[in-house]
Amino acid sequence: MTEEATTPILTRQGAIATLRLNRPRHLNRIEPDDLLALGKLLAEVEADQSLRVLVFTGTGRAFSAGYHLGDLANRPDAAVTTGGPQLSFEDVASLLENLRVPVICRLNGGVYGGSTDLALCCDFRIGVDSMEMFMPAARLGIHYYPSGMLRYASRLGLNNAKRLFLTAEKLQAPELLAIGYITQMVPAEGLDAAVDALATRIAAMAPLAVQGMKRGLNEIARGEFDAAGCAARAKASQQSEDVKEGLAAFREKRDPVFQGR
Repeated sequence: MTEEATTPILTRQGAIATLRLNRPRHLNRIEPDDLLALGKLLAEVEADQSLRVLVFTGTGRAFSAGYHLGDLANRPDAAVTTGGPQLSFEDVASLLENLRVPVICRLNGGVYGGSTDLALCCDFRIGVDSMEMFMPAARLGIHYYPSGMLRYASRLGLNNAKRLFLTAEKLQAPELLAIGYITQMVPAEGLDAAVDALATRIAAMAPLAVQGMKRGLNEIARGEFDAAGCAARAKASQQSEDVKEGLAAFREKRDPVFQGR
């Protein structure tokens, strides 16, 4: 772990990759160069069939302070929503949400602004019991981008989404757990063990089934469920070598070894 600020860093260990925001001096705020780097690194993860899980985290005492407000002030026409010639913050969020493999957000500290949505893009969010969350859009005069609002409402419910967006209230870890923003709360000294245990558990599952079900569940949450596509993935999974291995392992009372085919 380095204290020198850099664009995000991707590392791999077996079937588990870790993507780390790395601007600790500025609480891992996300700058324009980081958006391009995140897009490239997420594409690498998507293409690497040996990977089954991604852990997304930050260096230092915070997960992320969100997008660099100075850039928003200096470039009011900068791409924030989808549709421009440049990779936008919304584009990066969509890439993260739609990533082939499950993503665990390792919330090592506070999460603010746009990074609150990046965490919601992840499939699991494990946070330390000292963390806090703050969505300051209304206080800053910012109307949030469409897919982020949809994620808030679908993940947290309409009432909680309105509370967070319209009042800019800061919430602490216990309430974040209660409303479902974090899926697990742990003391700081237990964070790595909790993340490692979940990542290892998911990596041991049948990847075709896991990745197909993740896609279907995200479609349901967005109101875009492709029933025919889901049925096709289910049929392909049923005919896979992994199903044969899973059933054999169940009969033989052993752990399965899945190959993703």
